[in-house]
Amino acid sequence: MSLIEVNHKKAYYEVHGDGETSLVILNGIMMSCASWQPFIGMLSKQFKVILLDFYDQGKSEYLDFTYTQDLQVELVKELLTALDLQQVTLMGISYGGEVAMKFAIKYQHMLSKLILANTTAYTNQQLKAIGDSWIYSAKTYDGRQFFKATIPPIYSTEFYEARVEWLDARERLFDKVFDEKWYEGFIRLVISAEKHDIRDQINVIKLPTLIIGADEDIITPLPCQEQIYQSIENSRFVVIKHCGHASMYERPIEFFGTVIGFIMTGHETFTI
Repeated sequence: MSLIEVNHKKAYYEVHGDGETSLVILNGIMMSCASWQPFIGMLSKQFKVILLDFYDQGKSEYLDFTYTQDLQVELVKELLTALDLQQVTLMGISYGGEVAMKFAIKYQHMLSKLILANTTAYTNQQLKAIGDSWIYSAKTYDGRQFFKATIPPIYSTEFYEARVEWLDARERLFDKVFDEKWYEGFIRLVISAEKHDIRDQINVIKLPTLIIGADEDIITPLPCQEQIYQSIENSRFVVIKHCGHASMYERPIEFFGTVIGFIMTGHETFTI
């Protein structure tokens, strides 16, 4: 079990593969390192893959105070420093994308490329209301109620209809696995994103950046990614069709095909 300690707080991470290119992946708010396991075999054949559980996630330490996302930014910085990782590709999805953008604004010199999936530069009033409803359901400590409040909006209608048995199994898992500590950590994570707003800073990012959106994402709709695309000078914007917020689960071929292609060619210029 690999742990890093920052300010006397421990965080869990994993390293897979030994490729020359390092890919650091930052989780969405309800995710953990385990969420990426279906894809590690494929990714680690080409890259050194580093997974990290934020504080209040997975196997990392659960805190007893509220904080901002800056705490997670510094955790990422200390992990890269401890592992002597330089010029990495940083990929974040949703909450992880918010942290990734903040990291790139502050520590751009440590990165080679940036990948932002289903994320936003600003917690608008609609997203804050969604977060408030998630907090309300988390305070019940009822796995099934929490599932019904949080999971249906994450997926597209087509995926939900096609994978209802898988989703039913996930609902039962929520009821068994999540305890009061997990819910309290989740609530702190949501609160940490409430004041997220980097709209006046994001244009300092000059890295080759890939932005991934999904046409049926109702958590962070396409205008959120469009705004990021318009603000980052050296960016590309790809929209995955017939897909909701959890794009790597719904459309893994499209998602990872785009990610791998960008990592391999993101610095290239072509004369046609």
